[in-house]
Amino acid sequence: MSSGTQAYLAQIGGVPVLVLKEGTQRAFGKEAMRINIMVAKAVSEVMKSTLGPKGMDKMLIDSLGDITITNDGATILDEMDVQHPIGKLLVEIAKTQDDEVGDGTTTAVILSGALLEEAEKLLDKNIHPTVIVSGFKRALDVATEHLRKIAVPVQRDDVNMLKKIAATAMHGKISETVKDYFAELAVKAMLQVAENRDGRWIADLDNVQIVKKHGGALEDTQLVYGIVIDKEVVHAAMPKRVVNAKIALLDAPLEVEKPEIDAEIRINDPNQIRAFLEEEENILKSYVDKFKALGVTAVFTTKGIDDMAQYYLAKAGILAVRRVKRSDIEKLVRATGGRLVTNIEDMTEADLGFAGLVEERRVGDEKMVFVEQCKNPRAVSILIRGGFERLVDEAERNLTDALSVVSDVIEEPYVLPGGGAPEMEVAKVVRQFAAKVGGREQYAVEAFANAVEVIPKTLAENAGLDAVDVLTELRHIHESKEDGWKYGINAFTGKVSDMWAIDVIEPLTVKLQALKAAVEAATMVLRIDEIIAASKLETGKGEEKKEGGEEESKSGSSSSSSLD
Repeated sequence: MSSGTQAYLAQIGGVPVLVLKEGTQRAFGKEAMRINIMVAKAVSEVMKSTLGPKGMDKMLIDSLGDITITNDGATILDEMDVQHPIGKLLVEIAKTQDDEVGDGTTTAVILSGALLEEAEKLLDKNIHPTVIVSGFKRALDVATEHLRKIAVPVQRDDVNMLKKIAATAMHGKISETVKDYFAELAVKAMLQVAENRDGRWIADLDNVQIVKKHGGALEDTQLVYGIVIDKEVVHAAMPKRVVNAKIALLDAPLEVEKPEIDAEIRINDPNQIRAFLEEEENILKSYVDKFKALGVTAVFTTKGIDDMAQYYLAKAGILAVRRVKRSDIEKLVRATGGRLVTNIEDMTEADLGFAGLVEERRVGDEKMVFVEQCKNPRAVSILIRGGFERLVDEAERNLTDALSVVSDVIEEPYVLPGGGAPEMEVAKVVRQFAAKVGGREQYAVEAFANAVEVIPKTLAENAGLDAVDVLTELRHIHESKEDGWKYGINAFTGKVSDMWAIDVIEPLTVKLQALKAAVEAATMVLRIDEIIAASKLETGKGEEKKEGGEEESKSGSSSSSSLD
């Protein structure tokens, strides 16, 4: 049942006492659960049509009129600006999935909706939410254990396998003509930055810089074994190209700093002004002399460079770039092997980085500085080109997905077939487990098995197939064939196929994280049995005036907050 303020009136000796603020709205019991489940299902339904290689895109227009065209789950939910608390919970689930493994966001949200839809049927049979939650968790444990058992180990440096995994992540997202090319770039980039730390492999996406410039075609996208700085050389007289560059990386200004407190200097002789200015010049010249003595040929700093310092640097034939982003200078440190210097006077030759080429180039209508041909760089750049801005943005999202799944496999080298095969296998083993559970919890375990089948079912629907026929065939193959766990839906031929044979391969970590995130979201929603929405803030009367001098009168009483 549901009520407003009246639900908070307690009776003491026949006198009503207001417990909560007037205007507070409340929903509790089954109604609260139904509201929450309805919202989760609605968000899930929005995402379903984007799943798989035949998934459709969404066009999202924000309040400023900016357009985003994508089928990336995390981006869609983020741009949708969902207002309901349960909707926001699913947005958080998608973000967590994206942050943890970089892919599978749509899968996680669709599974959450399916689990709650199955749970709603059980609630109608008067099965308690805690029983449903317990059954879901037991089913998740069985599913996780089985997926780990059937997962196939791969070599971290198996380039062909990594390309297949990257290409699978980009199925149906970008043009098929560049999918393989992007997959190759993603594999090369991640293998370059991957490193073994104390026996554990780390492939950090932060060490791959993605720079976007519209213009050209997607095929013009390039991998730079170094870093691209979106700045230009500070002085026209400086060299625009330096070969075998010795690079100084500074977190210090090449200018005379002003004192932190106001100071007054009394000058009564013009020569004193000259001496004062000459001293400034000498300080700046001493910095440049220091660079020359160390053999520096390129300088990058996060701070400013004084006009006089620019003149001396140009005279010395040193290329310089100022106000480089902190994140970019840190990548330069990893790429060039140099050290970030905060005090120029203490700099030594050991602090310098090296690059085979530092060059200013025109990209589109802007100039950029390329630092490339580094010796074994631990950070690299990918410069994405494309015909228009929206295409470049979507290409970045797709490339990020490819980089993420390659990173996942480098860090945990186990993979599964795609195309809904893992979900069908999970449904099979969970149903077998349900028979052993008994009691009311058995219904919850079976509900989990029904819910995970939503993934192959949605893949079939998005490919224009008959979902019932496809699921029936998949169940038969998974139960009757010894290698049935490899079979999923080939959305391009419309048939049930061996996913290994057609190179549709996904990381184990993505599937495990999606299942875990979906169960956690469903659990949190099912454990909510009451919603208490505070009243909106009061506004005084006549605070604003409408155009034309007409006064706008606002009610001083609270307006009730909506639950939807």
